Amino acid sequence: MKNLLITIILLTIVGISNAQNMASKELEQRIATIENKMAIKEVIDVFSNLADTKEIDKQVLLFSEDGIVESITNGQSNVLKGREQLKQAFTGFLSGFEIVYHQNGQQTIDELTENTAKTTSYCQVILIGEQDGKQIKTTLYTIYNDSLVKKEDKWLIDYRKSNFIWREVEEVK
Repeated sequence: MKNLLITIILLTIVGISNAQNMASKELEQRIATIENKMAIKEVIDVFSNLADTKEIDKQVLLFSEDGIVESITNGQSNVLKGREQLKQAFTGFLSGFEIVYHQNGQQTIDELTENTAKTTSYCQVILIGEQDGKQIKTTLYTIYNDSLVKKEDKWLIDYRKSNFIWREVEEVK
């Protein structure tokens, strides 16, 4: 009887210990998921901040070495590949504007694994520059569909589809 009681007590202790370990691992996984989601949002937001300050050298480092950006405007697609092409295109595009302002909206993380993610982000981009001696404001309504990869503990955009849904152009008075 004494041996049976000791066995029951030991099994109870082992069971409690295993349950605590499982709960601890689950908590660690949940924290890692939250940290990854925050890091992914940070990449998307920093991309916009660096565009606004025209820090293209830093901006392209948010992409993988052979990262791809596909821009879609009026059903027409343009594809850029690699940091050097991205740098040239971003620099050329932003050089025509004195003010660049991104306003990021809702973002969903549609898929998330330990080293990959797919997101959908909405962004309103305001560009102000001179055209024909007039100050012109262009507002772009954009949806970004991103595929990200985690390399060396850092999230990078591997593929971005920039879908420019709507464009408004007006003179600034």
